Formats: sequence, C-alpha cells, structure tokens
Amino acid sequence: MDNKKYAEITERYKNATNRLILLDYDGTLVNFTSIPNTAILTEEITMIIRKLVRNPNTELFIITGRSYDDIDRFLNHIPINIIAEHGAIVKKDGQWKNQIKASNKWKKAIITILNEVSMRCPGSYIEEKSFSLTWHYRNAEPGVGNSVSRELIYLLEKVIHPLNLKILDGNKVVEILLDKTGKGRAVKDIYEHNKYDFILSIGDDATDEEMFEFFLNKSFAFTIKVGEGSTSAKSKLNTINDVASLLKLMSA
Repeated sequence: MDNKKYAEITERYKNATNRLILLDYDGTLVNFTSIPNTAILTEEITMIIRKLVRNPNTELFIITGRSYDDIDRFLNHIPINIIAEHGAIVKKDGQWKNQIKASNKWKKAIITILNEVSMRCPGSYIEEKSFSLTWHYRNAEPGVGNSVSRELIYLLEKVIHPLNLKILDGNKVVEILLDKTGKGRAVKDIYEHNKYDFILSIGDDATDEEMFEFFLNKSFAFTIKVGEGSTSAKSKLNTINDVASLLKLMSA
C-alpha cells in the first residue's frame, strides 16, 4: 500500500461521521510467537488504540480466533470491544455474551482425530475453546507440521458435514468450529445494526477472508491484508509495523 492510500484512508476516516474499525490480533497487531501467551501489545499500539477508542463516533473491535478469556487477559487494561472465537463470543460495553447456542457433543469425535495426529507431530498441541477445537503446529518441525496438517484436514473433511462443522485452515493452525460461526457472520451482525460511512478491516490470515469478502462491494469500506498470499482484501500491508503506522496517522 503506497502513501497515497495511507492518506486516502486517513482523510476518509477523519471526514466520516460514523466509523467502524475491525482489527485482527495475532499477525496484525502483534507478531506470532512460539508461546502464544507472550504475544502482548506494545505500548505504542496500546496508546494508539486508546486514542482511536476515545474518538467520537468511532466503534472499534478486536476480532480474533482466540478464546474469550485468553484475549481478555491481553486487553482488559483497555476499554475495548472484542469479538472472540471467530464471532462465537462478543464483549461489548464490558460484558461478554455468547452469540450462538449449540451443543458441544461433536467435540468428542473430533478430539479423537486430533489426538491421533498430535502423536505423529512432536511440538503440536490441541486447544479447546468454548465453541471450537484448534490444533496448533507452529512449534513443530516445519515440514512435518505442514504435512500432518494436510492429512488432518483430509481426515476431518470425511466427518465434519453431518456434524454441521467447518474447518479453518489458518496460520499454523487447523480449527474446527460450527459452520454457522465465522468472522463474516460476526461483522454482518455489527454492520446491520448501524449505518457506517467508514469501515476499516485489517487481518493477516485465511480466517479473515470472510470479513474481507463481506465488505467487498462497499465503497466506504477499506479492507487490508497483512503479509503475503492471495486475498479478497482491497489493499495489502507488509508487517504489523505498517499497521501501526496507519493507525497512528488515523489517531493523530
């Protein structure tokens, strides 16, 4: 994204009367780490977000696949709205609320498969969230982790459809969740309850594509992918430092 685009987004933001900002967490505001609990916002990013949240007529959400209690530990020092677990749980005005009502009986069958592949992939591990299961392989040997992840997806595709589940093939993670859950549905619910004239949506992962696709035909929406790879986003930034630079300009 060039300086002209930075200026356009900043100007459109400052001239708007009702703004929505949606920011992914890992890979967008913080770098990925081998120990997820160490992925903490820098003081600079924290200050920028505080400024944006205080701006009149600006609604800002952190939208993430992390569990609600996990992301809340990172952000409880900021009065901020959060969409966790890809939209399954939302924190607004300081209150967490489940967005879906469903049984988790499906987890028993899926976790058996995850346990089997984990035994063949040292360094991988399983994370259970309120409404999903995630298999992480960031700390596995790269070749092994990638190979086993493809096998896992193949195995899961044989069983997910009768259980009304879907697979998110993310950045060194494979996540299984209810097919009615996702960032696209989450932002749709927010969008339909307000009339925005400026939207900024930033993310780095395949899990953010639903969000980008929802805003694809909306001229007042700016969607940005961080990093390499194909995307439905209208623009790209290279690193989280570039994200910080854009948000800093907007908050000035």
